[in-house]
Amino acid sequence: MRAVRIHNTLGGKIEQLAPLSPPRVSMFVCGITPYKPSHIGHGRAAVVYDVVAKLLRRVGYHVFYLQNVTDIDDKVLKIATEEGRDWNAISEGNFQSYLQSMRRLHVDSVNFYARCTDYVNEILEQIETLIAKGHAYASDGDVYYDVGSFPAFGALSGQRMEMLEPGVRIEVNPRKRAPEDFALWKGEKLGPRWKSPWGDGRPGWHIEDTAIAVNVLGSRYDIHGGGMELKFPHHEAEIAQAEGATGKSPLASIWMHHNMLNMRGEKMSKSLGNVVGLDETLRQFRPEVVRYFLLSAHYRSPLDYLGPESLEEAGRALETLRVGYDRLISQIEENLAKTFPREVPLPGGGRAYFQDFREWIDRAPLLYPADPQHRSGDRVEDEMMNALLDDFNVREATARLFSFNSELHATLEAQGRSLQEEDLVALLRPYDLASTVLGYFSPARSRDSAASLSAAVELALECRAQAKQRKDYAEADRIRKQLSEAGIEVEDSAHGPKWRLKT
Repeated sequence: MRAVRIHNTLGGKIEQLAPLSPPRVSMFVCGITPYKPSHIGHGRAAVVYDVVAKLLRRVGYHVFYLQNVTDIDDKVLKIATEEGRDWNAISEGNFQSYLQSMRRLHVDSVNFYARCTDYVNEILEQIETLIAKGHAYASDGDVYYDVGSFPAFGALSGQRMEMLEPGVRIEVNPRKRAPEDFALWKGEKLGPRWKSPWGDGRPGWHIEDTAIAVNVLGSRYDIHGGGMELKFPHHEAEIAQAEGATGKSPLASIWMHHNMLNMRGEKMSKSLGNVVGLDETLRQFRPEVVRYFLLSAHYRSPLDYLGPESLEEAGRALETLRVGYDRLISQIEENLAKTFPREVPLPGGGRAYFQDFREWIDRAPLLYPADPQHRSGDRVEDEMMNALLDDFNVREATARLFSFNSELHATLEAQGRSLQEEDLVALLRPYDLASTVLGYFSPARSRDSAASLSAAVELALECRAQAKQRKDYAEADRIRKQLSEAGIEVEDSAHGPKWRLKT
């Protein structure tokens, strides 16, 4: 496995990834609070860490990627009260919409989405441990973390809670021993609540992350990701809670923080109302174009959204790469299509049977050893990989791909029909890296009927969901019936519709 260098916020420098249990890498990323539909800022976070997970897997690490879902929160309850709706319907509906957007964005690297409400018992256990160890205290039905009991609080961000003016950014509450103490458990008499030793209530915001992560990944894990705005106080609270409860540190070996997506220079956020919906954006622009734009600045740098023109510009840039990629695929078809069907030896032994070149092409980069010293495509892939392994420098990797893309046209013009199989595979490798890790364009097989069917079914289910939302149940039933007649079986579940081909 190749060395991976990552900027660690804890210490503020680039460090080499050193997994606790190689080749396994455990990664936790703070997920969404689905009180409103997701915006493209959420898309940036999702795409950034999708690239992280896919790159690590590409170089041989076995990544377990965990993300939490804050499905119960003050913001969710506020919306439920204002709209007179069930809080769980709001959370779950917005979360399912988010998952649908993730599928369209080709964000498929997350192993497990953990809802806060599924881990209330683990949250209670962690709170009880913190009380027993002197890090927390109960007060009139609430439970608070005693920040003064954890001297390392602030090491990640360089900030201290007591430096803040009470009443400005921290709550003035007579139930607290100190203004900087934060809630682990909130006593509730109305609304959703769970039983606890301190009375009925619900979890605070910070505690869910550590209860989930420690339960799933253990007392220490390799990578923690999240937005820069979460460093303080949220991530400081996570460290204090987990390390206070387990006695082990550091909670995460590497803390990654991505920067914000701004709207014309101002932070994009649901609370400010200056958001562009992710679902809306994916309706207007191809997912690959959205991914390209979201990756167009280094993840630690801010990215400015100037309106649709930002994505239109991204689309033009991506089309330049797409033309080169499509031309290469056409050349491979011209040179090799007549050699299929055939069997091909696999690295490490065994053989694989390929019906046509489109089945073969997605596996081709794995079937032949790379030779960066002699083949330009192999060399460029190696240069792109080096950029990505150096703190996920997508911008530099993409710049190298553009240079190669320009050179490719001259190569195909001069040598196209005479290129041998190994040469064609070498030319394909940079595009394969951009496809499988960056998601700039789909592999060749994604154009086949199976992918087209999947896209069509997802679109039909989306139309059906919209019909049900506006209470047009006759239209929803009609869509389901048409899918059934086409051989698609739809099953409604608590987490959204599932579909499969009828046998």
